[in-house]
Amino acid sequence: MKRPIRYRILAVAVLLSITWCGLASTQPALAQTSKPTTTVSEKSVRNYMNALAGDEMRGRGSATADELAAAKYIASQLKLLKIEPAGDNGDYLQTVKFSRSPRGAALDAPPVESRTTNCLGILRGSDPKWSKEAILLSAHLDHLGVRPGMPGDNIFNGADDDASGVTAVLELAEALAKGPKPKRTVVFALFGSEEIGGYGARYFQEHPPVPVESFVANLEFEMIGRADSAVAPHTLWLTGYERSDLGPQLAAHGARLVADPHPEQNFFRRSDNYVLARRGIIAHTVSSYGLHADYHRPSDDLAHIDFAHMTEAIASMVGPVEWLVNTDFKPQWSKDGKP
Repeated sequence: MKRPIRYRILAVAVLLSITWCGLASTQPALAQTSKPTTTVSEKSVRNYMNALAGDEMRGRGSATADELAAAKYIASQLKLLKIEPAGDNGDYLQTVKFSRSPRGAALDAPPVESRTTNCLGILRGSDPKWSKEAILLSAHLDHLGVRPGMPGDNIFNGADDDASGVTAVLELAEALAKGPKPKRTVVFALFGSEEIGGYGARYFQEHPPVPVESFVANLEFEMIGRADSAVAPHTLWLTGYERSDLGPQLAAHGARLVADPHPEQNFFRRSDNYVLARRGIIAHTVSSYGLHADYHRPSDDLAHIDFAHMTEAIASMVGPVEWLVNTDFKPQWSKDGKP
């Protein structure tokens, strides 16, 4: 006796389902963007920013005690993350001595000795071969400090420039420290005295914690605290995007990165990445600076930070950076791209 029609329909459906599953299991998986192993929270971003760009830090003036205080704070956070110190004498801090003319000094005054401070940490790679290669994640920790003779608000907090970049490096350090140990070595560098001539970065490239030749790529983070209306929403841009294949490869793995929409500003040469690029390292800066009017003014403060944008911006880079520190891809300069 034949079964009722509803049973026959069900049997055919089951057979088709089994056949489809068998076929599907033999098909190659679709390519996917790199997904982060951890998340970035706005609360954490705010905590870092409040500590770095609050009035108590007095603007982190280059080569001042306030800059040193910022470096020590960053060191304390790297220690909490169990990131290995990579500075002087087993510490996180790297002291840099240099000579410069004091502000407002006469032209004939050849210069006074100053000191700035870098803060360095290292996460050593797990792969015997790839650990000999290093990825550098960096930002500058200083800003313009306090102008005592200036009426009104005289603290140049430097929230966007560049507490936002330091926060990005710390968040990426946390993500990498909490996830599986990367195959490549990762160096975290927060440079002093960028605002007065890049002294910290220049010293670092002569005294790195690993051989300078081992650096495969450098991503500097600067001014990501606000969105740039010159690009699509939820987008960051990379200085010198066309100079190498690093940006396109990061974008292919989920980074919301496009070319710098302000080429006339020559930003590729105006951040600490350029010091390292001159040594041959593929080095670019990640930013979303929209040429806002608060640049290098006291109004670059916490009240003007778009924390939702900043949190999303950092979170969007976690997966691509995790890919970069675990792949054998080596970026190359494009034709005429090397500075």
